[in-house]
Amino acid sequence: MTAALPAVSVIVPATDAPATLAACTEAIGRSSRPGCELIVVSDAALCTPAAARNAGAIRARGEILVFVDADVVVRPDAIELLAGRLAHTASLAAVFGSYDDDPRAPGVVSAYRFLLHRAVHHAAAGPAQTFWSGLGAVRREAFFDVGGFDSGRRWLEDVDLGLRMRAAGHEIWLDPRAQGKHLKQLTLGAMVRSDVFERALPWTVLLLRRRRGAGVLNLGPRHRLSALASLVLARALARRRLVTASLALTAIAALNRSLIAAVGDARGNLAALLVVPLHALHHLCGLAGAALGVARWLLDGRPRGSAGDLDELFHDHRCV
Repeated sequence: MTAALPAVSVIVPATDAPATLAACTEAIGRSSRPGCELIVVSDAALCTPAAARNAGAIRARGEILVFVDADVVVRPDAIELLAGRLAHTASLAAVFGSYDDDPRAPGVVSAYRFLLHRAVHHAAAGPAQTFWSGLGAVRREAFFDVGGFDSGRRWLEDVDLGLRMRAAGHEIWLDPRAQGKHLKQLTLGAMVRSDVFERALPWTVLLLRRRRGAGVLNLGPRHRLSALASLVLARALARRRLVTASLALTAIAALNRSLIAAVGDARGNLAALLVVPLHALHHLCGLAGAALGVARWLLDGRPRGSAGDLDELFHDHRCV
């Protein structure tokens, strides 16, 4: 006889009343994991998604907390896959999934950026050093043990949570079979802004403060080589060295063949051709953000402690 899965609470932060919320909650309702408690946090006084997730966790009754972004439509089996992994692997404290291979929003930029996210997660399947709150589950006890999300963080609060959980000795697993469809539309300008100021800059500061996690997800060797090739490309173009630029483009394409193929399958051959310059731009934005992050850390490089008491964080980060 199969043991019953622990009670599950699904938490969706929705403080900005997103238009995608109905599709998100309907998909959760159709999930093959029956009996889930659904908590939608819509209190606009909560200033950050991290604070909203913490508020949901405080209200939750489940032994397993599943976090789903309000612009993600989960597959019918996603929640059961996450909860089942935790239920049947006692050593694991958290598990997270990935986006599916068909982003809803039209356009090359959305397809490229979210399929890149998917590719990174699929390549890193297995033991993880961090966490993803777009579609991820964590044991309630482990979540409260490290103080929950840092409500003061507007970006990468899930990465920070994962690093703190690993530092506390908790095990995390990346299971890309648990998937959800991303509904968000991303413009080129939004991608640049996100890559520089919402990803690379805070990620660099976070890793320098934590002094761990340098090899997680998209900081792996292949991505570093792609970043180096992108830097060579930019330098060659600035100096009008077309042969060197062509070699750099070829290197970027060779290192990212599977990503190019995935975008081609989703958006066609022209979109696949545009992946190489988009990927180079993505890495150049990452390098710029990393440089800004190092500068910020040098200006204010004091170590940052753990998130602290969850109730204190919840009350300290309301909008005024």
